[in-house]
Amino acid sequence: MTETLTEAATTGRLDDAALETLFTGAHTINAFAPTPVTDDQLAEIWNLARWAPTAVNVQPLRVVYVQTREARERLVQHLHEGNQAKTLAAPAVALLAVDNGFHEHIPRVAPFRAELRESLAENPPVRDQLGRFNGALQAGYFILAVRAVGLGAGPMGGFDAAGLDAEFFPDGGWTSTLVVNIGHPENDDAWHPRLPRLEHDEVVRWT
Repeated sequence: MTETLTEAATTGRLDDAALETLFTGAHTINAFAPTPVTDDQLAEIWNLARWAPTAVNVQPLRVVYVQTREARERLVQHLHEGNQAKTLAAPAVALLAVDNGFHEHIPRVAPFRAELRESLAENPPVRDQLGRFNGALQAGYFILAVRAVGLGAGPMGGFDAAGLDAEFFPDGGWTSTLVVNIGHPENDDAWHPRLPRLEHDEVVRWT
């Protein structure tokens, strides 16, 4: 049974339609249709994103779905002006953050390295670096998960991070890293034209 599960997890190639949905045909969405995004869909996004690989399985990413009008207005006041209107109009918005105390969970999520909790507690710079790197890795998976459930993602880094943290995480426990608008694209003009990607020979080396 173990061999069968391993084979299924590592050898199945996605079909071309799925690859287009996740990668080649995907765009950052800037305008959303009024079609609601359900709580079940938002839960499904996290249930996929949670499988992202992280160093020692530390899992520092946290997600706040900012759905009420009052909460959305609190969020928007800290976004750069060009991001405000589309965020108010998006059917769903996720505020992604890193849990600054992620190391406290290590004995449960990585019992084979339980001693790492104390090591990171005593070394804030290393803990911060580990949290931010792995939180960014998880954020990439989060965007792919949005696409995988048939929705569009509009990730944004244009915000006052200190203002967002004071607004939503005043105890200093979490640190905001990304805002992601979520929904169905309004139309074919919901994204900017595709910008060039660097070519294979410019970025890939074989040794």
